[in-house]
Amino acid sequence: MPSPFIESLRREMRFRGYSLRTEKTYLYWKRKFIYFIDKRHPKDAGKDEVSRFLSMLANDQHVAVNTQKVALNALAFMYHKVLNQPLGDLGFKLANKQRSLPSVLTPDEVSRILAQLEGRNRLIIELLYGSGLRVTECLRLRVKDIDLDNRAITIHDGKGNKDRQTLLADTLCYTLASAIQAGIRQQREDNISGIGCSLPYALSRKYPDAYRNDAWAFLFPASTLCDHPVTGQLCRHHLHDTVVRKFLKPAVLRAGITRKRVNCHTFRHSFATHMLASGSDIRTIQELLGHNDLSTTQIYTHVLGRHYAGSMSPLDQLRH
Repeated sequence: MPSPFIESLRREMRFRGYSLRTEKTYLYWKRKFIYFIDKRHPKDAGKDEVSRFLSMLANDQHVAVNTQKVALNALAFMYHKVLNQPLGDLGFKLANKQRSLPSVLTPDEVSRILAQLEGRNRLIIELLYGSGLRVTECLRLRVKDIDLDNRAITIHDGKGNKDRQTLLADTLCYTLASAIQAGIRQQREDNISGIGCSLPYALSRKYPDAYRNDAWAFLFPASTLCDHPVTGQLCRHHLHDTVVRKFLKPAVLRAGITRKRVNCHTFRHSFATHMLASGSDIRTIQELLGHNDLSTTQIYTHVLGRHYAGSMSPLDQLRH
């Protein structure tokens, strides 16, 4: 049984509309901190213990800068919003994150990886690359999010709780139409037993029969049923992202790509880079990716090298 304190943290995050992924991450770091302070109640600790905890993560466990920031955000939320004990100035400075260029595949490498996949698995990677989706955005797609007529995909509650639209490749329309029918068929089979797909927030209370609506069916439903993390009702969730990682790694190896680090996000990076190389406006790419700041999108201009804006090395201009 979870402790009353952990449950109070969970309730506070749900009251403030935090995503389930953020909730899970924050609770993880709060538990880690509680063990760090020898299972004392956090109210009996303070900024000194928090500072030592963050230093331990950096110096002993060598976590990434972003991981350290997430841990700090989790503890700051706990002390400020739940315990009403703001940490104030910790006298601690997070390490600066060094800017690194993303790993990007060539169009030929993308084709070679896709050639190693088929069916549902191939469609997932095609959506990551063809529409610039994050893997979680792809797996959460529902029937209602696909507009085959206008060649558009709507992303709901993306990173930063933002909605956006992105483009849909013409070549995927036939495959997606089949995936839509398969998703609807799975939902209707579940409906016979009074079960449906997992629904967001309080939608199931507001619309009790929404789980029978074809529009809410997942394109990539999970193979098994589970309990809804909020309501506790038996339902079918979407495919877990670990499934994608498991089938992607051997496909990359079979494609003979061994000198690049390839993960699900690599296809989103490749989408942006190839769009920019083909002459698409960087503002348009920013909108398609859902970036708040244009500087985030501009990182892809550095990946292009001499192909960006017609730049050429001065050495190539010498006459030998």
